[in-house]
Amino acid sequence: MIVTTKQLFQHAYGKYAIGAYNINNLEQTMGLFQGNVDSKAPFIIQLSKGARSYTNKKMLEAMTKTANEIFPDAIFAVHLDHGDEATCMDCINSGFYSSVMIDASAEPLQKNIEITKRVVDAAHAKGLVVEAELGKLGGVEEHVSVNEADAHLTDPKEAEIFVKQSGCDSLACAIGTSHGAFKFSGSQGLHFDVLAEIQKRLPGFPLVMHGSSSVPQDEVARINAAGGQLKGAKGVNADEFKRAATLGVTKINIDTDGRLVWCRVHREAFRDDPANFDLRPPGKVFMKEYAKFIAAKNVKLGSAGQLDAVRAFIAKK
Repeated sequence: MIVTTKQLFQHAYGKYAIGAYNINNLEQTMGLFQGNVDSKAPFIIQLSKGARSYTNKKMLEAMTKTANEIFPDAIFAVHLDHGDEATCMDCINSGFYSSVMIDASAEPLQKNIEITKRVVDAAHAKGLVVEAELGKLGGVEEHVSVNEADAHLTDPKEAEIFVKQSGCDSLACAIGTSHGAFKFSGSQGLHFDVLAEIQKRLPGFPLVMHGSSSVPQDEVARINAAGGQLKGAKGVNADEFKRAATLGVTKINIDTDGRLVWCRVHREAFRDDPANFDLRPPGKVFMKEYAKFIAAKNVKLGSAGQLDAVRAFIAKK
C-alpha cells in the first residue's frame, strides 16, 4: 500500500525513524520489499534522478507497482530523492509519487526558499508532500558532489525561517553526515546539539538525515578480500539512529550500504565461481542478502515491528 511520507512521519515522530532506501534495479526492489515485510516495517522507496535515467523512469515505476502487488502487506511511500526543480515537477505531474525532495541547498537561503516554495505549491495542489534541504553535506552521491571544505552544518535559526517561508513538509539537515562510503575521519560524529536546537525551534516538525549509511566494516573487509579497494571507508554509527529519532528525525536515508552488499555478493560470486557467466545465481544471493540487510537495519531504526500499528493508524485517518 502506497501512502504519503507525512502519514508515516506522524506515526513515527519521536519514537523511531523510517528507513528510506534507494533502488535502481529488480534485485534491489525484490530484496527491499522482502526485507521490510519480514521485519514488519513501514519504509520509503527512493528513486533518485540517476536511478530514473539508469534505464527509464517508467521501468522503476512499473517494478514498484508490481512489487506492491506481490507484497500486499507492505506499507511504503514512493519518494524522489535529491531532485532539481524540473525533475520534481515531472514527478509531481506523473501521478505516481507520494513525495518529492527538492534540493536547492547549493543556493543562498532566499533563493533556496523561492525554489522550494514553487515546488511546494505545485506538490500541495496535488496532495503530495515535499522534503527540502538546508545546509551542505559533504561527499559524493550521483550528481551531488560537495567538497568537505564547502560542507557546513544547518543553522537552526535559518532552519526555522526556511520552514516557515517555504512551507516544506520535512527538512533534511546537515548535522555531520556525508554522502558516499568515506564519511568520517578520526572521532568525527553526529552533532546532536545542532539537531536538538533545530527540534526546539521546530517542535513536532519531521527532520531527515541524509548520508546515513553505516558502511559496515565486515562488508568492507569482505569486499577487499575479494579484490576490492575500499580503504578507509567509514560510516554513521547505526546505534545512534534511535537517539536521532527522539530529536525529531523521522526519515533516515540509506543508499551506500545497499551498494556495498551488492558489491560484496558479486565480487565473492565471481571469485568463488569464475566459470559462471549466468547473472541469476549471484542475483538470487543478493536478493536474500539485501533482504537480511534491510531487516537488520530496521531494527536499528526502531521501525521493525511497527507495520500493524501503522496500518491501524492510517485506517483511523
